[in-house]
Amino acid sequence: MFSPNEAKRYAKQTILDEVGLLGQVKLKNSRVAVIGAGGLGCPLIQYLSACGVGTIGIVDFDVIEHSNLHRQILYGPEDVGKKKAEIAKERALAQNPDTVIELFDCALTDENAEFILSQFDLVIDGCDNFLTRYTVNDTCVKLGKPLVYGSILGFQGQLAVFNHQGSKNLRDLFPEPPNAEDVPNCSDNGVLGVVPGIIGTLMANEALKVILELEINLNTFHVFDLLSLEMTKLRF
Repeated sequence: MFSPNEAKRYAKQTILDEVGLLGQVKLKNSRVAVIGAGGLGCPLIQYLSACGVGTIGIVDFDVIEHSNLHRQILYGPEDVGKKKAEIAKERALAQNPDTVIELFDCALTDENAEFILSQFDLVIDGCDNFLTRYTVNDTCVKLGKPLVYGSILGFQGQLAVFNHQGSKNLRDLFPEPPNAEDVPNCSDNGVLGVVPGIIGTLMANEALKVILELEINLNTFHVFDLLSLEMTKLRF
């Protein structure tokens, strides 16, 4: 099942009682979709690949800009103007050539979401707009797919696991998306560079726990204030 190099790569992980060889097999056999290859997507793709998730689907149509580089750490100045998904795939495979990366160079919409997400066991939402978030959520509910949700703004991050083992989903917490005029444009929002790295890594942690069938804190919306290092748990 594992090559000698894979056995060496995952040795520090498989000695954990919560993982073991059986857990590593679960990771290798898993198929995970990552929506967005931006601030949250970069650490997600990097850690999921490094930890041995067998197949990662990247859904993103955007190109790299200079303003991305302070937080989207898979990319460098030489990548500006190139497709995020393509460079993310290149960097992930350089890190772990045993990972399979599947690219979807498109926006996720009501028309294509079911076709794309039905191919995966677990969905992780790292997108940057409410319309896509609700499309992802509603499609996961329809398909019965667990969803790891995260968002960032300024010094704040949010994290939840939806639609897992009968748990609630995004609409149980926020029934409708906010009006577009009430939400600042993503390009106008500020964020400290490390915030998406922290929240994206936490999202990857929850995703690995779902795959490994470990206990998840369900029906809980975590709000992290990284300026004060305080966390609030909202039960719903």
